[in-house]
Amino acid sequence: MRTVGVWAAAGACAFAWTLSCSPSTAEVIQFDIPSEKAGLSIPEFARQAGVSVMARGELLRGVVTPALQGNYDVVAALELMLKGTGLTVSRTTDGVLMISSSEANRREEQEGMSHGLRNSTSAMALVLGVVAGMPALAQDADTVETVTVTGFRATLQEARDIKRKAVNEVESIVAEDIGKMPDLNLAESIQRLPGVAMTREGGEGRNITLRGFSPDFTRTTLNGMEVPASSDGLDSGGVTINAGRSFDFHVFAAELFNRVDVQKTQRASLEEGGMAGTVDLYTAKPFDFDGLAIMGSTELGYNTLTESGDPRLAVMVSDTFAHNKLGVLLSVAVSRRTVHQEGWASVRWTSPALAGDTWNDANTKVTGTPSDYCGAADALNCVYSPNLPRADFFGNKQKRLGLTASVQYRPIDSVLLTFDALHSELDNDRQNYNSMEWLLTHGVPGNYTGQTPLSFTIAPNGKQLQAASFDNVTSWYESRQQNSVSKFDQYALSGEWTPTNKITVNTLIGLARDKANRTEVRPYYRSIPHPYSFDFTNNWLVPEVGFGSYDPNKGSNYINAITGSHRSNHVEKENFTSKADVTYKTDTFSLMAGIDYNDRQVEYGEGAGNNPSFDASKYTKAFPVSDFGHGLPGGAKLWTWAVADFDALFRDGVYTNVYTPDLTKWWTVDERTLAGFVELNSEFEIAGLRLRADSGMRFVQTNLKSKAILNGKPVQVTNSYDSYLPSLNLALDITDDIVARFAYARSMARPGLNSLNIAGPVFGYNGRTVGNIGNPDLKPYESNDLDLSFEWYMGKGGLLAVGLFNKDMVTSLTTEVVQKMVPQEYWAGIYADPQYDPSYNADPSKVPYTWTIPANREGGNHVQGIELTFNQPFTFLPEWIGFLPNWVGNFGIASNYTYVSAQDSRGLSPNSYNYTVYYDQGDFGVRLSVNQRDDYLLTEPGGNGNAQEKKYGPQHVDFAAFYNLTDHLTFRIEGVNITDEIERIYDTGDGTMNTTREFSHTGAQWFLGVRYRY
Repeated sequence: MRTVGVWAAAGACAFAWTLSCSPSTAEVIQFDIPSEKAGLSIPEFARQAGVSVMARGELLRGVVTPALQGNYDVVAALELMLKGTGLTVSRTTDGVLMISSSEANRREEQEGMSHGLRNSTSAMALVLGVVAGMPALAQDADTVETVTVTGFRATLQEARDIKRKAVNEVESIVAEDIGKMPDLNLAESIQRLPGVAMTREGGEGRNITLRGFSPDFTRTTLNGMEVPASSDGLDSGGVTINAGRSFDFHVFAAELFNRVDVQKTQRASLEEGGMAGTVDLYTAKPFDFDGLAIMGSTELGYNTLTESGDPRLAVMVSDTFAHNKLGVLLSVAVSRRTVHQEGWASVRWTSPALAGDTWNDANTKVTGTPSDYCGAADALNCVYSPNLPRADFFGNKQKRLGLTASVQYRPIDSVLLTFDALHSELDNDRQNYNSMEWLLTHGVPGNYTGQTPLSFTIAPNGKQLQAASFDNVTSWYESRQQNSVSKFDQYALSGEWTPTNKITVNTLIGLARDKANRTEVRPYYRSIPHPYSFDFTNNWLVPEVGFGSYDPNKGSNYINAITGSHRSNHVEKENFTSKADVTYKTDTFSLMAGIDYNDRQVEYGEGAGNNPSFDASKYTKAFPVSDFGHGLPGGAKLWTWAVADFDALFRDGVYTNVYTPDLTKWWTVDERTLAGFVELNSEFEIAGLRLRADSGMRFVQTNLKSKAILNGKPVQVTNSYDSYLPSLNLALDITDDIVARFAYARSMARPGLNSLNIAGPVFGYNGRTVGNIGNPDLKPYESNDLDLSFEWYMGKGGLLAVGLFNKDMVTSLTTEVVQKMVPQEYWAGIYADPQYDPSYNADPSKVPYTWTIPANREGGNHVQGIELTFNQPFTFLPEWIGFLPNWVGNFGIASNYTYVSAQDSRGLSPNSYNYTVYYDQGDFGVRLSVNQRDDYLLTEPGGNGNAQEKKYGPQHVDFAAFYNLTDHLTFRIEGVNITDEIERIYDTGDGTMNTTREFSHTGAQWFLGVRYRY
């Protein structure tokens, strides 16, 4: 609970962080104060000195002051107590002692205090206690005002204060309490910030895009060091493990974190790599709490589609020992989740003309007029049709485990050591079933392909089939069993040393390792030829389907089975980080210099299992979901079919769990970077206004090794490059409540790992060509960034902000065809290739080859946009409109809107917005959150002859409510995607169409639970 106000009882001084007394700072006082937490020792100091002492509560959190005994000047005594904490003491004109974090922000601290006391709204503002020597009037309880700010409103106010205080552009999410982020998934919390959009898989947030850039352009840190996180895909769009730079947020339990910062503009002290921005994740520390703290929560989830119960449990214990010199924190979060993704898919639409064949349509009845826009001799062959129309079922059973440990030790006042460890596991067992009807190739039936068209109904646009019926269609029933495990470990040791009140030294050394493994077996069961029809007349998204007399639930209708895939995949990522910096502070500026070293390694590998053909009818079972397809939006209906019995297939040895490493697919990339920076923070007076400035230069050298195996011969290619990254952030305090910001920076992002790895190249010796290969010689993306924003910090906790940003990419990537010699590293592998023949005159040591490879180019993507933020608690309404009841002031809104435009619009929604309406009165609160983004481009050109493939921009609605049963026990209800929003991918055909590629839903998720806090 966060309390702001005036406490009149003298007994409150033992707990208060700000004390008001009559000033008497000129005399020498005899002190006898034991070593204690600042929350106890500072009030005792004020009582013995008879002075007024003011400080923001956040500054003293976790601070332990040394014993003070003897005769001292009052100011000197307080400075001695705060030595080594990074806090300083100043005296106001009326004799009040002000504790602040540095001289550079002292004015801000003072202004924030007076503003907070005037309005009694800031969650980080001051508690004013009164001690001996105060005026009698101040002791009158009737004059006391107490305003309590808790819950969701408190998180908004704390995030507002972080933004206000920062010099660069920062957005923050703060947990309402320990282990209580606003959402159950980190990505879903971050998407509420302006400029952020989220992608969901399997009904859960996985990646984020920031300011129009793909996830690879956003860097993520955990407790100060860059970390990787990878997992298997959770829906039909994810069939491989994430081996790139993007961060999979759903790997972590949200309960483990208490704060997220998104750094939108660069600073020299920020590590490079996040051209779009940097996401900083923080876990709790023992010195965040005063002594013993215990948190426990348990919830039971219910999904409207699976109708199953999903438990979640989180526990955290923290305490301090040895006179508060040692602190230990442990936490654990476990959960289970059952997800069904059900829907219909076409596996893209295409036309016979694009596929290079024709319909076998001599006896086909055609209703409507086909357009001959494609120029085919028979206009009917221009008409788009589904490729492999199918019903889809993706069943996931997930287990998530998270563990954290944090130990803090302050052996002397000037030294703080912190060790953080985090372990996370995400296990996912998936059973996927798809009933595909073969329309991919056209013509006479046979060899499990082809069909006989009976009737076509042409859509009004003349370019696609609205309905069709066939005979002699073959079903290809795909069953997939996939098991994946993602394990993440991080260990970080950091230290802070303050040898003087002007010098601070920070160090960190850490190791993060992420391992993701997956196995997959995927047979295709093929049926006897049978009738099949589809009709989009009543539902343009999902058709009505008929099979005539054919029964897909009879295993006896299956003729044979072939194995489409049987393999294992693994990705291992490891980051080693060490860094140190020194900060020198004076009354007017602070200068920081530091050095960072990172070693990032990524290894990818595949294993091949056996790939048999077998009698499908012997290994079938009934469809595992009795009510499959119920509740699909739009009233669409699905059907069931017999599926593969994997237990029997493995029991009889048809499939084995033996996987032979495929060395042609193995690759590794090792990046080692060494960076140095200088950063100057200063403050100026310009025409009576305060200007805060942060400027600096960052230099980084990158050394790269890319390794693979070519025809049994190891290949290693190296590269190195240097980058100079200047940055400037300016924050002008126009008034007490209005801030204008300007930022310039040169930012960078390293190429994607697929562009750097050299595994599996294809050499054509006849034509002396090289394809399917990355380019380790690539330099990074670089951009010139400009930001301009205006922020109005309105009274009562409001915020109105508008920000403009422009990112002009000066270096990017493209695909080029170039002639060059083959590097010597490849020669041994080429000579060992059985396909190589000296008679081709293709000796790589003598003649050049034609390479199709990724390459750098000047210029590139240009991204610009605007972000609007409006947050306002309605606490002022009862004061403004006297007849309104006080409870109206418990309402509020948090909202933002983002518009982005870019030359490369892949993954970009031009418009997105978020808003949360909440009611929060302390013991009870409720909020409703809405997130909306425009449709966005996936690929251009799309597959199978489509101009584009796009994804529907969903509108997700989430709900949360709480009720405090006691001071320690809270009841909660939370709803995720409560409207059961659809997930849809569509094709655009010739660029004017909108045809369903995938259409599915995952159900609404509800959680009921209780939370205990001590």
